[in-house]
Amino acid sequence: MQELDDIRLLREYAEAGSEAAFATLVERHVDRVYSVALRHAGNGHRAEEITQAVFVILAGKARSLRRGVILEGWLYQTARLTAVTQIRSEIRRANRERKAFVQTTSDENEPDEWSQMAPLLDGALAGLNEQDRNAVVLRFFYGKSLREVGAALGASEDSARMRVNRALEKLRQYFFKLGVTSTTGMIAGAMSAHSVQAAPAALAKMATAAALAKGAAGSGSALVMGKGVLKVMTWTKMQTTIVGAVIVALAAYSVMEHQTRVRLREQNESLQRKMAEMQTANEQMAKSSSRATARVQVLQVANTTMALPATNSSTTNLYTRFKGGIPHLTTQQLEAFLQANGRKVSTLLAAYRTGKDLDLLREAMAKYPNDRQVAFEAATSPWLSEDEKRPWLKAFEQAAPNNALAYYLSAMDDLKSDQKDAAIRELAGSAGRSFDDYTQIRKEDDVDAYLSAGYSVAEARVGSSVLMPQLDTVKKLGAQLVDLANSYNQGGDAASAQAVLQMAFGLGQTLDNAGPTSPTITQLLGFAIEKMALEKMDPNAVVGTNGQTVQDELNRIAQTRQTIKDLKNVVEPLMPNVTDQDMVNYANRVALFGETAAMQWVVSKYGQQQ
Repeated sequence: MQELDDIRLLREYAEAGSEAAFATLVERHVDRVYSVALRHAGNGHRAEEITQAVFVILAGKARSLRRGVILEGWLYQTARLTAVTQIRSEIRRANRERKAFVQTTSDENEPDEWSQMAPLLDGALAGLNEQDRNAVVLRFFYGKSLREVGAALGASEDSARMRVNRALEKLRQYFFKLGVTSTTGMIAGAMSAHSVQAAPAALAKMATAAALAKGAAGSGSALVMGKGVLKVMTWTKMQTTIVGAVIVALAAYSVMEHQTRVRLREQNESLQRKMAEMQTANEQMAKSSSRATARVQVLQVANTTMALPATNSSTTNLYTRFKGGIPHLTTQQLEAFLQANGRKVSTLLAAYRTGKDLDLLREAMAKYPNDRQVAFEAATSPWLSEDEKRPWLKAFEQAAPNNALAYYLSAMDDLKSDQKDAAIRELAGSAGRSFDDYTQIRKEDDVDAYLSAGYSVAEARVGSSVLMPQLDTVKKLGAQLVDLANSYNQGGDAASAQAVLQMAFGLGQTLDNAGPTSPTITQLLGFAIEKMALEKMDPNAVVGTNGQTVQDELNRIAQTRQTIKDLKNVVEPLMPNVTDQDMVNYANRVALFGETAAMQWVVSKYGQQQ
């Protein structure tokens, strides 16, 4: 079998220094590695450098690869990680162009399904577990039979078939939530036909030379890239969900994953409905000169662009004009909005937020006491007293029983009252539940109010912002848990202290894993809480299900935080140069793909102009 041949060739190189054996390995796998690199880099030259770096890494780790490793899967992961590391380096330098949505083939008749899937494929595969990802890579990138896939995975042909089908369904769901509708059969066919492209003829020899010479005969940037990836490879091995509190069942996290997928599907379906409503509203606007009050914002996917309203005469761009948000709407503007759209949950809350009119929140509380968003706004409002907010904490739990945030807010309230046992029960109740503070939904509804007040679609989309007092409460909860653990330690109860620290760590993990479209500030808060908890633990203690240590997790957090910081530092000076049209595209990308993806797009388009 080829898998055994791969390992034998690698051993020949590692033990006997056989350059011929290594060259054979490179020839065998270079097309697949190059294809992964090209999907990320969107640039043939950069993809070649990434490919060389991958084989430099392989040569360096030839002796240390664990027994039983599936080389095809290892090469795929290393190629993806190397490409991501290269992107980070480009962001730091801010002087190289990376296309936001890469073109993966020169075939002008490329099927539409593949053109939609290609930019998302590697992100989807990264979300699979190692066995599922290996199965997909072997089956569709290397064209293995199910019997061969099963043999490589140490399973039967039927088991391999089930694993491949299960992985395809996960990919289908991932694509679906990002707006790409397909079937497992279409995904399988597209990957088989288009996922692998022939590497340049000379690349295999260049990669072999670079690896065998440890970079001396190859691209200097490829060697630097390879060294950078080697430093972070241990950090990328631990991307599975970590155990929370000792008293919380391990299975809770798989429940959380399932519920998150259900929530994302519901949100996507809601967005699809809204998009249909928006299209109808736009058609009506074209036929009428009256000011639109219906929802007209357009959330477009991928490279779709939107026609802007009449050009503003200001010489500054939307980012500069609305960096601090849109001024509060007046009572007259709010009443006009409510009269046109009705006094329902979404409109009352949008009017309350955009006008900071507490009476409108009280009206929503009186009319819709069982609504989860009303309960959320009431429980977190900075303008209601603690006594007024307290009953809404339980109302929020009852209205949103699968939202971890409801339990966090109640736990913090319990700790304020020195009810430690009640707080612990609330935190235990949060296990297996996803975090949702409705940020995206709130922004979408606020856009309607701004449109009604006369702002353009572009101004409303870019200027819309929401307060997030709930994050301050959650931050305080993390700090209180660490303090509670300290008090247990001082009292000689080390076991309780460790249990509480695990709870704090689990809290941070929930925020860290809130999803790609949650605000970056939410992930950063998760990192801060995780760090607070981990720094009180033994650095050599194991904290995850895959053997990662406390120090491993601290390293991962530091590296990821630095990446986000680097990205923000590069993007900030670019934003005043972004056109109004692209500011709208940026806001849409934030809504659909998250802040990080949107910022990377800005760097790719405007960074080279600096």
